[in-house]
Amino acid sequence: MRRVFFGLEIPAQIKERLLKVNTEVASAQWHSAEQLHLTLLFLGCVEDEQLLAVREVARDSALAAFELSIAGLGCFGPPHAPKHLWAGVAPEAPVKRLHCALKSQVETLGMQTERRAYCPHLTLARFKHEPGSVEHLLADYRETVFGAFLVEQFVLFESQQSANGSRYTVIERYPLSRFAV
Repeated sequence: MRRVFFGLEIPAQIKERLLKVNTEVASAQWHSAEQLHLTLLFLGCVEDEQLLAVREVARDSALAAFELSIAGLGCFGPPHAPKHLWAGVAPEAPVKRLHCALKSQVETLGMQTERRAYCPHLTLARFKHEPGSVEHLLADYRETVFGAFLVEQFVLFESQQSANGSRYTVIERYPLSRFAV
């Protein structure tokens, strides 16, 4: 079984700007450049035969490429005791459409997907016990635009967990249409 998810790769220049947010905050586990991505749909552990079917239905995506901006910071949990620190995306609508299309395609295979509402973001740091406040980071980067790029493809990643955090390997890339369908 392989642990997999669909996501978007982030251009190197934007990753460089995001990594500059990294500062001393109690219990923060900052993501490395290799770990920065935008998750579209987490599938979890998938059998090899299911993975083949997932790869096949993903090839049927008929969505158009879109421009995406990475801007501002937010957190899950209260700013004085966050669970995750993240960078936002705009506009959210095309990302949510892609998420919904993938979710629908995967569910036609009889696979369960996450039930909670999808909130597009790029996780920058995770926090363990007794997290420090990120209020100053939220204020400092509230209006910051880290960059924009044309989303021309999405990716099926394999996630391998280790003591140093997760490592992501591309299984397959799927192009988006240059024209609206």
